[in-house]
Amino acid sequence: MNTNISAEESTAPVEIFRKDYEPLPMVVTKLNMDFNIADRKTIVTSELTIETNKAYKGDSKDLPLDGEEKLVKLLSLSLNGKDLKEGDDFTLAPGKLVIKNPPAGSVLKTVVEVIPEDNFKLAGLYKTGPMYCTQCEAMGFRRITYYPDRPDNMAIFEKVRLEADKKAYPILLANGNMIDSGDVDGGRHYATWTDPFPKPSYLFCCVAGDLGKIDDTYTTTSGRKVVLQVYSENHNVHKLDYAMESLKRSMKWDEDRYGLEYDLDLYNIVAVDSFNMGAMENKGLNVFNTAYVLAHKDTATDTDFEHVEGVIGHEYFHNWTGNRVTCRDWFQLTLKEGLTVFRDQEFSGDMNSKAVKRIEDVRSLRAGQFAEDAGPMSHPIRPNSYISMDNFYTHTVYNKGAEVIRMYQTLLSVEGFRKGMDLYFERHDGGAVTCDDFLAAMADANGADLSQFSLWYLTNGTPVVTYDTKYENGTLTLSLTQKSNSEKPLHIPISVGLLDKASGEEVVATKVLELKEMTQEFKFDGLKGDVVPSLLRDFSAPIKLVSASGKEDEEALAYLAARDTDGFNKWEASQKLFTSLIFQAKDGEMTEKTYGYVKEAFGRTLTNKESKDYSIIAYALIMPTQNTLAELVDVVDPVAIHKARGAAKKRLARDFATELKERYDELTAAMEGAEFKVDSESIGRRRLRNVCLDYLCSIRETPEEQKVAAELAMAHFKNASGMTDKIGALAPLASMDGEGASARDEALEIFFKDANGDSLVLNKWFTIQAMADLPDVLDRVKKLTEHPDFTLKNPNRCRSLVRAFTGNVAFHHESGAGYAFVREVLEELDKLNPTIASRMAGALITWKKYNEKRGLVMKAELEKLAEMKPMSKDLFEIVSRGLK
Repeated sequence: MNTNISAEESTAPVEIFRKDYEPLPMVVTKLNMDFNIADRKTIVTSELTIETNKAYKGDSKDLPLDGEEKLVKLLSLSLNGKDLKEGDDFTLAPGKLVIKNPPAGSVLKTVVEVIPEDNFKLAGLYKTGPMYCTQCEAMGFRRITYYPDRPDNMAIFEKVRLEADKKAYPILLANGNMIDSGDVDGGRHYATWTDPFPKPSYLFCCVAGDLGKIDDTYTTTSGRKVVLQVYSENHNVHKLDYAMESLKRSMKWDEDRYGLEYDLDLYNIVAVDSFNMGAMENKGLNVFNTAYVLAHKDTATDTDFEHVEGVIGHEYFHNWTGNRVTCRDWFQLTLKEGLTVFRDQEFSGDMNSKAVKRIEDVRSLRAGQFAEDAGPMSHPIRPNSYISMDNFYTHTVYNKGAEVIRMYQTLLSVEGFRKGMDLYFERHDGGAVTCDDFLAAMADANGADLSQFSLWYLTNGTPVVTYDTKYENGTLTLSLTQKSNSEKPLHIPISVGLLDKASGEEVVATKVLELKEMTQEFKFDGLKGDVVPSLLRDFSAPIKLVSASGKEDEEALAYLAARDTDGFNKWEASQKLFTSLIFQAKDGEMTEKTYGYVKEAFGRTLTNKESKDYSIIAYALIMPTQNTLAELVDVVDPVAIHKARGAAKKRLARDFATELKERYDELTAAMEGAEFKVDSESIGRRRLRNVCLDYLCSIRETPEEQKVAAELAMAHFKNASGMTDKIGALAPLASMDGEGASARDEALEIFFKDANGDSLVLNKWFTIQAMADLPDVLDRVKKLTEHPDFTLKNPNRCRSLVRAFTGNVAFHHESGAGYAFVREVLEELDKLNPTIASRMAGALITWKKYNEKRGLVMKAELEKLAEMKPMSKDLFEIVSRGLK
């Protein structure tokens, strides 16, 4: 069988457009598969039942199948038992196998050979450690066999049989429920699985490995007993308990909040160390990056525990928002991802602190998504085109998409949103649908006109809303003006509350204003005195809110930081005060007035002993991140921002050194001998204590101060009750030099030895060093790339060092050495894993944000990268858009 296709022909990038969507003429409705897994040779046999697609209105009667011919070797092809001839019965082209005019009801049989051991892209079927596993979203199934690899072809995977060596791979898993298993000749065994629910190919999964597990059961509201199993490599089984607890909490929450039950008898999770994504919601068989399923106090930080809970919830919630109802095409990705991110955010907030979760989510949004919106990869939450779909698993699709879903709930109420969800499932269960279908369900269930709201799906960039207020004779007039990339005004919910300026009493509770015009006025009558408005409460829309005067009212911010009843806006006010101070420091004009406001808010927060929400206190003390600050200026000077932020931090640390040490000691004493817990209060205590330590360790100008800081951090490190406190100490230690250098080196050596080869702990060791604030950090990072435990083949390890370094101000050294280093890594990485290479390339495409000198140096490295041949379509898309 001739399957030769020229390399030039098969690598030409093709841009796909949303407007060109067309249903398939023929579809696969049922599939049976057999995987015969052997060393460096896996044979995949598939039987596809073909039917006419009623949704198709064209003239073609062919069945197009997707397949990557470089990986999938076609051995045989037959239809209803008859061998097919190339040219007469089918055509083979780059990425496509087209079956000519197959009769409805016919069965196509394909036999292919793949070599999972050579699949370093980690998409399709690949070998990692002691297991074979699959990752099929977005387009990985075509790397396993020929198939209509698109989400609108939903088929019943009737039987999936796996066969492998029993000693090497005793565990054989696939979607759904196991219906048969047994031994075969040659020391081999098999297992057969069935999934009764139709699904697209991206949700297919199978695993064969030498794995350990924990198991439990969960009984649904209707009485279904579900077996729960969480698998990992055997030496990691003791780290699975928190994942299991999180899964059961997720199942209960979805029943209580949305009335959604699990629908199979078995729910499996498998932890995989080499994995491009965070996790994958394959029906009944979730595959997780180990970073989001393994958790133990000695190896995982509190943030890791929170991520495990959130991601476990996210993938479970996909069972309905993604699996039972999926997206029609990949342009609709936010339909499942934005909605499910919102659901996991709400879950995490309910399990812990809503205000803390909201702060964390907005910090992430501003640092990542706002930057994306301001750069060359800016796109609407529903993109209009792509070359590689893998490039659009973005902050925008996920996080901004979640904010758009949140706005539905803000506008319609929690109860109204639930009604919309119920109607959505009633209409579309078992279907592949669009964002428009979701909007229609929300509108129809609530009798609401959401036609203007639909513009959020079409508009890229971060909208800016300017505000102005005027108080006169008991009436506050609030003027709002919006500006966005939409020619028409967006429908923006602005949550507002009013506090009496004299008494501090909340005189108007949170009210949702609907901004639907370019400029709109809202009046609040019957006020007894002047008020301080609290605007955009709970961050009710993903916008930038700025004063019409261009300057922040620092007196009002100080007032809100002290008295606002909205937890998010209370934090926001302190962040804006920090921001004013930092930019004053950058411009060499830190005013005593502004510093006075910051100092008063900082001191009041630090000495607040009444509140037990320690995380809120901690976050109120933490300054805005470098990335958040960078999004507030048109031309970014990362070095100047870094220095200014450091100067403001050190001044506060010096002025509050006594109070910081007192709070640190109080927390240390309260935590001494206490049982380790992962609850909001315990996490908050550790978080606040580590924030105090970080401020105290920033005081190290003199040799004596360096010695004191190193001793404090080293004592914290050696007495740590878990990984959170270890990292809390190691982070400042890693940046110490002078009298602190020996403590730094000792702590890093101890940390490495204690890791004892644990991959997730070693990732932390690499990251801490990549983020160190040291003059020679680039040389240190380059040396670490030669470390025996570093490899570009493992995405987590690669991210832990190289991507982490791109967040270090040293990446932006005016010499351009940091940019050159990353470009050189990308040239090697693209040969192995284009998905990870393209994501890391995002660090080099923001050259227009910087001054001309720095920007041109970055652009020059991007131009060198553009000359690389061959280049994956993933990286090509990022580089070409970056150079536009």
